[in-house]
Amino acid sequence: MQAAWYETIGSADEVLQVGEIDNPSPGQGDVLVQMKTSGVNPSDVKTRAGARGELQFPKIIPHSDGGGVIMAVGEGVSKDRIGERVWIWNGAFGRAYGTCAELISLPSNQAVSMPDSTSFETAACLGIPAATAFYGIFCDGSVNDQSILITGGAGAVGHLGIQLAKWSGANVITTVSGDDKATAAKTAGADLVINYKTDDVIEAVNDFTKGDGVDRILEVEFGGNLSVSQHVIKNNGVIASYGSVAEANPSVPFYDLMFKGVTLNTYLIYIVPDSDRNKINEGITAALTDHALNPIIAESFSLTDITDAHKAVEAGSVIGNVIITID
Repeated sequence: MQAAWYETIGSADEVLQVGEIDNPSPGQGDVLVQMKTSGVNPSDVKTRAGARGELQFPKIIPHSDGGGVIMAVGEGVSKDRIGERVWIWNGAFGRAYGTCAELISLPSNQAVSMPDSTSFETAACLGIPAATAFYGIFCDGSVNDQSILITGGAGAVGHLGIQLAKWSGANVITTVSGDDKATAAKTAGADLVINYKTDDVIEAVNDFTKGDGVDRILEVEFGGNLSVSQHVIKNNGVIASYGSVAEANPSVPFYDLMFKGVTLNTYLIYIVPDSDRNKINEGITAALTDHALNPIIAESFSLTDITDAHKAVEAGSVIGNVIITID
């Protein structure tokens, strides 16, 4: 099969290769998926560049997300699954061979059946972005009629988070850094879009909520936004954070948060408990069935152009998702 891989960490130009390798075979409990698309997430390019430490395996096929069709099954998996259209999660997490190849063999539960109306392009955006958004929004239950602040509303997670929150009946406020990103956030359904570079976020949130603040924050940058979050979160509110790049080890105003009864939920989507993972997969399926998830495909590359795809993600200038299309 044709695949992309790397055998050492480094820049995309230096380490990414494309060529032919042996086809995988499904083991017990596995399915063999013919990949149609592969999602390129920031975590994928950071791992390849060495931000996650040394290589875990001698050869790595990158990317955890993707969409495809089940072609064969291993022992213990119903043959009825053959022909299913599926989206993949954790394809490259703790595994040598991810989704950037014509075929992938992985545990059956990591290939989730999807509606016929869901495109393979959308499928490439679900395993990390949509799942991260879903968990941060719904990990404590329904958000119907709640007010939610989603920071980074034009990012892959934030954009899908807006859609999921609106689908569930929440009032959604989001922050962005420019006009193009504001347009993307409004299109996703945000009720209020705040440019954090030009507007006073605390004042805007308080005006919109009539001084009540928000019930929940889906937070892309915990440390960098904490000075705002602590002032706009309601008593007994929740800050669900999946990132803190600008301030990796921020100083936390413990008593300010404690006296408001704030719950801080930091999470890594790759390692959520199985029970929560099942809820995520079921919830995403329900949202797809209702046509509630429509990711922005910023750029699509061929498998042979994977280097350009990684560079596009590293540049940080695209609005939406970068994917690989596999013929």
